[in-house]
Amino acid sequence: MATTPSTAPDAAPSATGASPGLERTLKQRHLSMIAIGGVIGAGLFMGSGTIINSTGPAVMITFAVTGLLIVCVMRMIAEMAVANPGLGSFADYIRDALGPFHGFTASIMYWYFWVIVVGFEAVAGARAVQFWWPNAPIWLTGVILLGALTITNVISVGFYGEFEYWFAAVKVFTIIAFIVLGLLYIFGAWPNKSMDFSNLTAHGGFFPLGFGAVVVAIVTAVFSMMGAEISTLAAAESREKVRGVVRAANSTAIRVLLFFVGSMFVVVTILPYNDPAVGQSPYVAVMSKLGIPHTADIMNIVVLVAVLSCLNSGVFTASRMIYSAARRGEAPRQLTVLNHRGVPIRATLISCMVGFACVGATAFIAADTVFNFLLATCGAVVLYVYLLIVCSHIKKRFEFQRTQPEVLQVKMWLFPGLSIVCALSIVAILVAMVIDPSQRNNITFSIGVFALVALVYAIYRRQIAQGAPAWAAIVAEEKRREADQSA
Repeated sequence: MATTPSTAPDAAPSATGASPGLERTLKQRHLSMIAIGGVIGAGLFMGSGTIINSTGPAVMITFAVTGLLIVCVMRMIAEMAVANPGLGSFADYIRDALGPFHGFTASIMYWYFWVIVVGFEAVAGARAVQFWWPNAPIWLTGVILLGALTITNVISVGFYGEFEYWFAAVKVFTIIAFIVLGLLYIFGAWPNKSMDFSNLTAHGGFFPLGFGAVVVAIVTAVFSMMGAEISTLAAAESREKVRGVVRAANSTAIRVLLFFVGSMFVVVTILPYNDPAVGQSPYVAVMSKLGIPHTADIMNIVVLVAVLSCLNSGVFTASRMIYSAARRGEAPRQLTVLNHRGVPIRATLISCMVGFACVGATAFIAADTVFNFLLATCGAVVLYVYLLIVCSHIKKRFEFQRTQPEVLQVKMWLFPGLSIVCALSIVAILVAMVIDPSQRNNITFSIGVFALVALVYAIYRRQIAQGAPAWAAIVAEEKRREADQSA
């Protein structure tokens, strides 16, 4: 595939926030489904059972609070996108508000998080395939799945958007059907069934494990719901970036609350929260209770689709994040090369190579040990990025109110109170991770990754201070760009 290097310091973002040469073919329908598809992962269909078992019927509160946090973060991103459309993604908003150090760490750590997720999801997809072919080698199936979605991302951003649209559509249809059927059963519109809400209180009350369990479960729930911010990266490759971000943020709000809280209501109303089947797979347990045939096959297909969706988005997100960093001189400049379709080919391939390495570890090293360690190293990364987004929003909102109030066409609700509550909530979740023995390794190893990234940044700044020509040219261009934006 022919490639042409993008110009180095000259490759400034356009007024739309998209980089010159990137193919801007994503449509609004793509962005909306990317936003909601990013939130709905395999964690909802499988991992939510553990949260239900450890929380009880009050799991609805856990997901409602977590969902509101995600919605608020998306609203903040939308506000900053409208107020400063010349910037690209949320990493650029962080860099603009809090300085190059936080912009650098957010970009690199977010990239690291997604390349690890790419490897993890490839293995998860391979395990889903083993449901039908038990003897299929996990590493080989994982390589095939990751290879296929690498190709879709390399061909064009339109391919990524179309695949993700249909992946997300399957997940959305499944959840809607699940909620509708569940409500019919709960309200007595099911054959030989009367209205029944007894499971909400019959097994130790609505808070059988105490209110504290509801709060602690937020730590786990937040990881099963993150990903909506991917749409802000994808919006840079659409023709209407600002409009796309705003619409994606608005659509995420109602859908997150409906899908997560609604499906949890169905599960804990139809089945006792402590039912072992709920812990294994809440969707399969409920569909079996309703007497729907082939539930295991149906849900395994949905889980495989959810995994492929996350894998698809992971490849896209990681490649765009490292490409953007490379354009700012914060990663090797070779990663700015675009193919003839405007896809950052080298950034995509280098990101996938890390994923392939993770998959390969399943064949030659103790798989569970490797993946548990890798996942622990990025356990708090997204929370760190969310915290930076919130802090960036608070700082820029005060600045815009003082100097350019007219640009605040989209505003975060109940500012500054709600924004401060969001920041404190994220800090509280991080503190809870330190206190919770099961989460402590996640934050400890994540701090180790942060320290390593900070060291890389110190080396990067030292190169600039020593006057390395390439770095100096990049910094000069960035200063000129910032001056133009201020003017």
